[in-house]
Amino acid sequence: MQFSGRAILLDIEGTTSSVSFVYDVMFPFVRRELAAFLSKHWDDADVQRAAAAIAQDAGAASLDEWTGDDDPTRLREQVAAEVTRLMDGDVKATGLKQLQGLIWRSGFESGEMQAHVYDDVPPALRRWKTGGIDVRIYSSGSIQAQKLFFGHTVAGNLLDLLNGHYDTTTGPKMRADSYRAIGDAFAVDANEILFLSDIPAELDAAATAGMQTGLVSRPGNAPVDDSNHARLTSFDEIEMGAA
Repeated sequence: MQFSGRAILLDIEGTTSSVSFVYDVMFPFVRRELAAFLSKHWDDADVQRAAAAIAQDAGAASLDEWTGDDDPTRLREQVAAEVTRLMDGDVKATGLKQLQGLIWRSGFESGEMQAHVYDDVPPALRRWKTGGIDVRIYSSGSIQAQKLFFGHTVAGNLLDLLNGHYDTTTGPKMRADSYRAIGDAFAVDANEILFLSDIPAELDAAATAGMQTGLVSRPGNAPVDDSNHARLTSFDEIEMGAA
């Protein structure tokens, strides 16, 4: 596909990185470490903020209102149970993503986890940066988790190739208003931004907001029958220049 714009917005799972890495490595790491992490770090301010967000996502005004209990052990158990429930349902909740990012930090920083990226991704990011393209990430994973991810990949630290990060605090990924807000942050016309994702509903929302779109088909992605968006299997297929 040809692209003559000035900015590229990337999804992560199924686009820059394999779905299997997220589900077979990152999620199991959270499940394994969850109880011990909460016990050790419960009083940390960022953990308390994540727990409060989980309560708010569940419809409560505060953590205390949600749990109805001030015993730390029972509070941790309720948060852990809700995290497990949300992960079982693959729910893209903001509080959950915040807490996952905190837990993943230890795995990435210890070297136990290295984020998978497809072979074409690092050279494409470098090529785009050299060409003056503003590349940013929009994922349901928290901004903190995104930075950990791209800072600790199998290809090394790729963070300096990215100019920005957006998560669900900006808005749901299947709503056009989220992409309008991101377009405003880019400070370029929406039609000069190319959004790449493996999820047609996300691409539909971005297209409604005026962005160019590309449907990424990677190994292991769910089959998609979609003709509304240009399809690509590698970032090498994106040709920069006049359309």
